[in-house]
Amino acid sequence: VPMGVLSCVKHLMFIFNVLVSAGGTCLVGVEVWVAMDPAGFQDIVAAKPVLSMGACLLLAMGIALLLLGFLGCCRALRWSRPLLLV
Repeated sequence: VPMGVLSCVKHLMFIFNVLVSAGGTCLVGVEVWVAMDPAGFQDIVAAKPVLSMGACLLLAMGIALLLLGFLGCCRALRWSRPLLLV
């Protein structure tokens, strides 16, 4: 495989993982805003327990995406086999 192709794949993989990490950060930010807003969303979420559980699930998914994107960026920069397995 030519070296230019590997370099292109490395950069594309890094960009994709930055986007995944940014999506996870946005999801965590929105969920923290929903949890901390005393007037707006808290009344809606407190009224239905299903929405409260969904908010917790989305927060966990955002943290998982953030971690996965970060590990993917590290993997793209280092070409680390253990990070590839994660």
